[in-house]
Amino acid sequence: MNDNTMSIPHLIMNASTVVQLVMLLLLVGSILSWVVIFQRSIAMRRAKQEYNQFEESFWSGVDLNELYREIPADDPRHGAEHIFQAGFREFNRLMPKTRDADTVLEGVQRSMRVAWSREEDRLTQHLVFLATVASASPYIGLFGTVWGIMGSFQALSLTQQATLATVAPWIAEALIATAMGLFAAIPAVIFYNRLSNTSSRLLGKYEDFAEEFHAILHRNLQGRDGKPSAS
Repeated sequence: MNDNTMSIPHLIMNASTVVQLVMLLLLVGSILSWVVIFQRSIAMRRAKQEYNQFEESFWSGVDLNELYREIPADDPRHGAEHIFQAGFREFNRLMPKTRDADTVLEGVQRSMRVAWSREEDRLTQHLVFLATVASASPYIGLFGTVWGIMGSFQALSLTQQATLATVAPWIAEALIATAMGLFAAIPAVIFYNRLSNTSSRLLGKYEDFAEEFHAILHRNLQGRDGKPSAS
């Protein structure tokens, strides 16, 4: 047994088919999880920037009719701007049909709830995959470990003299499978928790905005001034 035969590339290339499949599965899972991590991190950063920009515009005292008209109807918006667009569209649709404030506000609240739900789906997209990689990878790696240990015992049973050279490759490939399972799982669980926390905080801000916007419309309906504003 020399250093070359115990090198990691050599052990991987000469591992049993089952262990190689386990390693391949873990490698693919790790690569895909990093793709999700980068994609979701960029999306979360953009969502926070969009929220801050829209919140600044909303609370600047601008007339809400004017703010709504500035949003192109054929341009899909996200975050609080999407919730505002959905709620104010429903407000404008119901106002000519009924003068009952409760009916109008219920319709607005229902539209904003649907928009909020869509934002939740958008923000949490692919996070389930990260959770799956985080929870399943150690067990998949453990399966490769068990298979490698079984191979080492089989190798022992076929030899008359037990030597380290007989079992070392099997044990080494088993430990590599364990390491690859942890390599895939640890980043996935860290970033799943981080991204889930970020999405929960953003969704909380969206919900607070919806409540504040609902209160503004309620005050304006009570006053019947016909020109809602965020002031």
